[in-house]
Amino acid sequence: MNRSAPGLLALAAAAAVAGCATTTPDLTPKDAHPATLAANAAVAKTLPFANRQDFEDARRGFIATIPNAEVKAANGRVIWSLAGYRFLESDRVPDTVNPSLWRQAQLNQFHGLFKVTERVYQVRGFDLSNMTIIEGDTGLIVIDPLISTEVARAGLELYGQHRPKKPVVAVVYTHSHVDHFGGVRGIVDEADVKSGKVKILAPHGFMEYAVSENVIAGNAMSRRAQFQFGPELPRGEKGQVDTGLGRTVSVGTISLIAPTDIIERASDKRVVDGVEMVFQLTPGTEAPAEMNIYFPQFRMLNIAENVTHNMHNLYTIRGAEIRDAVAWSAYIEQARDLFGDRTDVMIAQHHWPRWGQASVNEMLAKQRDLYKYIHDQSVRLLNQGYTPREISELIRLPASLENEWSARGYYGTLAHNAKGVYQKYLGWYDANPATLNPLPPAESAKRYVEYMGGASAVIDRARADFRSGNFRWVAEVMNQVVFADPANMQARALAADALEQLGYQSEAGTWRNAYLMAAKELRTGPPKVPAVSTVSPDVIRAIPLSLFFDFLAVRLDPAKAEGKRMVINWVFPDTNQQVRMNLENSALTHVMGKQAPDADATVTLNRATLDQITLRQKTFVDAAKAGEVRIQGNGARVQELLGMLVEFNPVFAVVTPNPTICATVPGDPACRPAAPAK
Repeated sequence: MNRSAPGLLALAAAAAVAGCATTTPDLTPKDAHPATLAANAAVAKTLPFANRQDFEDARRGFIATIPNAEVKAANGRVIWSLAGYRFLESDRVPDTVNPSLWRQAQLNQFHGLFKVTERVYQVRGFDLSNMTIIEGDTGLIVIDPLISTEVARAGLELYGQHRPKKPVVAVVYTHSHVDHFGGVRGIVDEADVKSGKVKILAPHGFMEYAVSENVIAGNAMSRRAQFQFGPELPRGEKGQVDTGLGRTVSVGTISLIAPTDIIERASDKRVVDGVEMVFQLTPGTEAPAEMNIYFPQFRMLNIAENVTHNMHNLYTIRGAEIRDAVAWSAYIEQARDLFGDRTDVMIAQHHWPRWGQASVNEMLAKQRDLYKYIHDQSVRLLNQGYTPREISELIRLPASLENEWSARGYYGTLAHNAKGVYQKYLGWYDANPATLNPLPPAESAKRYVEYMGGASAVIDRARADFRSGNFRWVAEVMNQVVFADPANMQARALAADALEQLGYQSEAGTWRNAYLMAAKELRTGPPKVPAVSTVSPDVIRAIPLSLFFDFLAVRLDPAKAEGKRMVINWVFPDTNQQVRMNLENSALTHVMGKQAPDADATVTLNRATLDQITLRQKTFVDAAKAGEVRIQGNGARVQELLGMLVEFNPVFAVVTPNPTICATVPGDPACRPAAPAK
């Protein structure tokens, strides 16, 4: 099934038939509008660009790199490369990039192996995140082995070319996001982990969140992440420049090996290969399971991802649970109290270090106050009755934070973080009953356009607003026209042009990517290939069985399940687990460790077989034919149940309407029924 927007030729043809367009609009990327030139020039005059300390810090300790940090898979596929970002080496800031974002992108261009302090090294610029390498007495302790096995292996090989070769004796995962564990099989063998030769340390709750955070809503998150990171955008002055937190994400093999040592208490200590580590658990901050690490003998604090050289996300636009700004701020202050007077260098698992006790404590204090300020002022305004959109317009940082480079909104932004705080306390509803139950977007859009005098009149007025530089309004009103009539190429083109200018003005790499991705999809249609999924074979194997059945439940088509009742027992001999599944009232529920004596059928299979079916390495039917799945009772009921499960479309429409597009563009793939699960 494909519910994506129709292709460019189909749209153009449909538009011509419908009389929506008399001329073919220009769908190529545009130059910066005079209003964009003025907006970016104002940024250049406002911020302290003369302060070059970050550039000195980002270069400090450089040892070596490989050309363009390019890493390939065994079959020659490029997993990671900075070759497309050579344009960032220019001292000239392009008209089409916010000068502040350009500065951050230049800082993120430094790549290779860096010495932080004695026995501490980092590989930077080989992925979105950093890999930290600590030299123990006999081996290496690796902190956060990047996203992909290929880049992690390449980073370790680079280290081995310039330092004495030692085996990896321990891996530390600072938190549960994939860019901090996905490359682990590139640097250690699981057999060595199982034998105890290699330790893997992680914070309490790591496995639960590492495998669950992107599973239930994983399809939607992966699609939305395409807008946040912009992987489909060309690299260049009019395309993808940076994400703010790092360049982008690698596209190699994601792996996961379960920890062997869980940090359970707030101030747990470990000595690994002669290296003492003091842990500070920080749950519910940048990740639901996260920890900072202090190294007394190096007088070094690893602040994980709780303090980086940008404002981070309280709400991330790819979608995730709202993060607790108060807890985040408090844990930063706790780190400052615990380690501030004993720290000469602070590293993080993104960006570059801070050296000097005064500098470290200043950054900790400002980041502490940054998240507390966003929380407190958002809550102050919501208690005065302001809505999320109003709060995002009213809130401003104090000058002491606004002029601090490490507090700039390159990844998170003040506007969407303030809305996140509102959502945490009050949810999506702004208390105005007019917004309590509005019409669906496509139906609402049709009526708006009709009230405005029709699409042609709206487009004419919007073109005048575009010439005046009112891009936010043009984007909003053209969105109505596009949702009312997705085949209107004039509306799509004008919407794309407005979104593009907003992207050129954006300081946040994430917002720039989102705007430019939307412009690209309006012009040429959605991606031809789905986003890279974080649900790798290792993640599938690590998913608790209960979570797997929860995921089955969210795939149930209620129309197909209407009026149906059935009970299915599931038995997994290899893990000695049993599940009772019940379908009733179009809801699929399950109970672990139970069996129903009067079940319609009992399905017996190994968990390993279930994993293979989930990974599409084999079908349920083929596994049954091979004797790997045995069904006692009414097998037809099992097939009936599987037929009720939908497959999620990984490239669903975002900037055009989804199901309602069928009424506008007959024959579009979006009209096809969902394929049954296999």
